[in-house]
Amino acid sequence: MTVASVPRAPLTAGATPKSDDKLSKMKEIISDTNNNDISMNDDKSVSDKDLDQYINHYNEWKQSKAGKWSQELVERILGTKFDAEIKWKNVAMIGGLHFITAALFFVYVWDSTIITWVWGFIVGGCAGFGVTGGAHRLWTHRAYKAKLPLRIILMCCYCMAGQNSLYDWVRDHRIHHKYSETDADPHNSNRGFFFAHVGWLMLRKHPECIKKGRLIDMSDVLADPVIQFHEKHFVALKLLFTFVIPSMIPWYFFNEDFVLSFLANCLLRNALTLNFTWLVNSAAHIYGNRPYDKRIQPVENKAVSIVALGEGWHNYHHVFPWDYKAAELGNYSTNLTTFWLDLFAKIGWAYDMKEPSKDLVRRVIHKYGDGTHITTPIAQLKEVPEPDATKSQ
Repeated sequence: MTVASVPRAPLTAGATPKSDDKLSKMKEIISDTNNNDISMNDDKSVSDKDLDQYINHYNEWKQSKAGKWSQELVERILGTKFDAEIKWKNVAMIGGLHFITAALFFVYVWDSTIITWVWGFIVGGCAGFGVTGGAHRLWTHRAYKAKLPLRIILMCCYCMAGQNSLYDWVRDHRIHHKYSETDADPHNSNRGFFFAHVGWLMLRKHPECIKKGRLIDMSDVLADPVIQFHEKHFVALKLLFTFVIPSMIPWYFFNEDFVLSFLANCLLRNALTLNFTWLVNSAAHIYGNRPYDKRIQPVENKAVSIVALGEGWHNYHHVFPWDYKAAELGNYSTNLTTFWLDLFAKIGWAYDMKEPSKDLVRRVIHKYGDGTHITTPIAQLKEVPEPDATKSQ
């Protein structure tokens, strides 16, 4: 599939932090439309030899004969040809989770109690906050700083989401921003809704994605002792926070049926959490308007913002990825992540909250927006229409 290139044009920019002037040394000229030169640098220590060895090691993985046969069978049935090898293990895990969840939902939903739904909402909210407030706004974009207790909370909440390791998440998201909608983008939305949503996890990555993933600078992430602990004990932490704790607490403390508790938290809640995150990569890149920059693919999508705790204001976010709010307008009801970050800021656990100046946002809207921003005047529209001359006569 042909990948549309992202136009590149100079954009004069400036920013002011919420608490002090920590961004005074920020570059005045941002050379790409997604404002990523600020924090998405390459690791200069990686040599060509290191890169070749990394790519060669990745290419050692080969699809089995059974995998090739299965892929050819699927291609014949669907009448299409995939542009990469299918990762059948991932297909089995992701597909199995959704199939079993859908099949058992209508069997056990009638046995659910208020405890089932309230606890699922709490765990889902914690998991979402770990992704949005931790993996995304803190560790990927450095949109604010967090003291150790908050970083530990964010790491534990992230482990409830049942996703890849924090290192992998941050790496993939950084190259998504730096090379958005190109072959190097892990979930390039130009390859279709399904690919951007979940298909990218089921196919072998594009060679450019592998290359850029090795080059992106991750030294700041690896320097965090919380990330080091997470990487060292990733499997145990994921099992504990995604499956064991969410299932055991309703059963042990509230006398919830254990099978129901397990199915509600390990299957249904987990599947919903995953899909709410994936919608940011798919729907928020396809369905919506572009009031801040019509040159780029990401859009504003209120529905995604509600289920993804404020991550659906995506056109704004790709223009100002370092804004801790990941949005300009709206209230806490469509951006719960910002509510929690502001709360932690009040007790001093979150600080140096970065956000652009109102003047910068206004100038960007005027210069690059598609005209749908709420402050954009409606041209050639009079408050009182002229009377129809024929009817007047």
